[in-house]
Amino acid sequence: MASAAVAVVALGMCTAAFFVIRYELNHQLDLQLTQAATLAKQRDRGQGPGVLAAECRFLAAPACTQIVPASAALDPARPYLLPVPSAAREVAAGSRRAYRTNLVLAGHPARMLTTPFGDGTAVQVALRADTVRHGVRQAAGLLGAVGAAGVLLAAAGGYAVSRTGLAPVARLTAIAERIAATRDASHRIKLSSEPPHREDEITRLAASFNAMLGALEKSVTAQRRLVADASHELRTPLTALRTNAELLARADRLTEAQRDRASAALSRQIREVTTLVNDLIELARDEEPRPLLEEVRPAALVAHAVEAARAHWPAVPFSLTETPGVRQRTFPGVPSRLTRLLSVLLDNAAKFSPPGAPVDVVVTADEVTVQDHGPGIVPDDLPYVFDRFYRAEAARALPGSGLGLAMARQIAQAHGAELAAERALGGGALFRLTFPRADAPQERS
Repeated sequence: MASAAVAVVALGMCTAAFFVIRYELNHQLDLQLTQAATLAKQRDRGQGPGVLAAECRFLAAPACTQIVPASAALDPARPYLLPVPSAAREVAAGSRRAYRTNLVLAGHPARMLTTPFGDGTAVQVALRADTVRHGVRQAAGLLGAVGAAGVLLAAAGGYAVSRTGLAPVARLTAIAERIAATRDASHRIKLSSEPPHREDEITRLAASFNAMLGALEKSVTAQRRLVADASHELRTPLTALRTNAELLARADRLTEAQRDRASAALSRQIREVTTLVNDLIELARDEEPRPLLEEVRPAALVAHAVEAARAHWPAVPFSLTETPGVRQRTFPGVPSRLTRLLSVLLDNAAKFSPPGAPVDVVVTADEVTVQDHGPGIVPDDLPYVFDRFYRAEAARALPGSGLGLAMARQIAQAHGAELAAERALGGGALFRLTFPRADAPQERS
């Protein structure tokens, strides 16, 4: 389309230039005729009808001139060189204005001007028009060649530009088709090495497409890993469930103690599977529903979560400390999800606390810290404590699915908060939940 537009513009300009050149050449010839007629009026005033100059048969000769009367009866005996139509008689009679006409004189093109001369006569002046016709033809040929060259250059330039400028689009299309066929989002478009301020729209589109592919690949990878990990984690409890269910199906062959043990194991495994499935559902949500957002007070949520933890872990003393003014602090969030985050941190601390050792909870205007006095987190495990299904070596014998801390960090990130783990100075693990600033926008809500 761009090449066609350039070609049309080039042809239009050449056509316009041709008409301008033709007009100017004819206009110059008409000016010469007008000057010759004016000279004849000044030089030959009072002359009667007849031929005044008859040398315009030659290209370099002056204009041939003749005077014609309004009536043919007044014509001289000597014949006229130029044709005398009725329109010339009308000009001589004053009933018609001066006019110009093209004619052939001695086999050559010529142009003639007929204008009033005075006393019922008109003067006719003619000049050879060979140079004008030749100039017009030459201009037409040159402009035609220029127009054709312009069309070819436009086509070549358009082809080159389309091949160069639209190459990223072609690569983008090919990669999109390849991804649709192979479902492999690891492909990327090669970008030019131009500085960012010199990138064009196509390059920015390719960069955006690469970023989208990166996010898609990350999401697909996380989904596959979650499915693989979930299937691995579910295999053991499901096998145990089936074993205990089959065992209870033959309850008549078991003693009462064996039935009680199998029933308790079956109930425990059902709870574990239910917890695991609920955690998976929570992790799959990835954002907080906007209609459930409200202004929450972190201090009140922490106090409620600590009371619930005390009821669930009666053997573990929970210590709650609040700094002054913390109860006035609010930020937008989903209370049930934040309560779930806090309960994960408190349950995790209680699980690893030695018998009788307290769990210290401190609430300030900017953060909540939960510290236990257990074995703490091995430095090699610190980067992975929030990964899905990751369980440190010391925690593999304890109940749990390895999803709680991953879900807690996801809830924190969805509220614009930050959750971090570290080794406490006095021993044990410390989890630090930092609230978003009051003027900071929520990452996802």
